[in-house]
Amino acid sequence: MLIAKKLKEDNIAEYLLYMWQVEDLIRANGLDIDKIEEQIISRFDQPDNIKKDIKEWYENLIDMMRRENIITQGHLIINGNVISELTELHNRLLKSPKEADYSEIYYKTLPFIVELRSKSPDKNIPELETCFGALYGYLLMRLQMREISGETQAALSQISSFLRVLSQKYKEDREGKLDL
Repeated sequence: MLIAKKLKEDNIAEYLLYMWQVEDLIRANGLDIDKIEEQIISRFDQPDNIKKDIKEWYENLIDMMRRENIITQGHLIINGNVISELTELHNRLLKSPKEADYSEIYYKTLPFIVELRSKSPDKNIPELETCFGALYGYLLMRLQMREISGETQAALSQISSFLRVLSQKYKEDREGKLDL
């Protein structure tokens, strides 16, 4: 909750990847709040009232995951909404003559997106979700200490740069500083 709140303000891409990780942590603990409290919440160096808030946050996420039937896979609607917001901004940025630099980084990234989508069983996944999925997969591979080819690293570096710029534009937009 504390990390998510800070990331949502500072870097929406990192926020979304963090929330996907939280979904997986909840699943890994069998959607059991007692296990989550023991494995995760108890390790926070926070006063009891903050730990109580964190527990409520996890309980709410567990409830949403059950209601949305994403117990074994998938993402919360609230996380899908973030991708929708980013997609809407992305489209506005591409249409703006003031954002030639943004368009340039997007078109440098596009071949990697196309290649990733061609390998995906679901060809209808939005471009940005494909980017986030690639980065999340990379994070999981690093956690598993799996080897990552130079070609894959180059693609992920480009995707990461693209999402970093989009995240900055999102923050500027939220602060009313983006002039399209």
